[in-house]
Amino acid sequence: MNTTVLSQQFSLVNSWINELRNVEVQNDRMRFRRNLERIGEIAAFEISKGLEQKEIEIQTPLDTIKVIDIAVQPVITTILRAGVPLFQGILNYFDHADCGFVAAYRKHDANDYFSIKQDYLTCPNIDNRPLIVADPMLATGASLIEAIKDLLTHGTPTQLHIVVAIASKQGVETIANAYPNAKIWVGAIDEQLTSKGYITPGLGDAGDLSYGGKLQQ
Repeated sequence: MNTTVLSQQFSLVNSWINELRNVEVQNDRMRFRRNLERIGEIAAFEISKGLEQKEIEIQTPLDTIKVIDIAVQPVITTILRAGVPLFQGILNYFDHADCGFVAAYRKHDANDYFSIKQDYLTCPNIDNRPLIVADPMLATGASLIEAIKDLLTHGTPTQLHIVVAIASKQGVETIANAYPNAKIWVGAIDEQLTSKGYITPGLGDAGDLSYGGKLQQ
């Protein structure tokens, strides 16, 4: 499985994930958003190591020098609204990238079971460019598969990277089976999903914790 767990080797990522999960820290929305952003920044740095390179010549105050740079800038996309802080962290590092957005959500019924509703997508041409998809919570994988399927109608990327803060083991396996060539970057993987499709122990609703509660759809 082409998956990198960013917290597997101890680093500051562990501390950020701990704070994301901690109910005593979650009340600080700014800190919650910033910790998601930080995970996006780390993922972006790691992704950059595997991008296609090109040689360019630049002028310094004293001379010219031949250096290596990114050959093709990626397209960074996210699922609104929960994915915005993680997306911003990636964009902080790929500041010349183009961006796309998907509006998708779980529509819950009276028993709190859900279906995936997708209302909106905007994306540049992704042909022959790396595509990065940011989604903070990978539970069943259903909404992410729908989003990626629609994004791929905008072209065929050279690479597909999926950046997630917390994932379920089942969700990672589902995405890996659906997109075997994708590279998954995840902060931490939890073993369990509840019967209603929530990650446990997880961290709660990333969108609500970032931006406040919402009316049920």
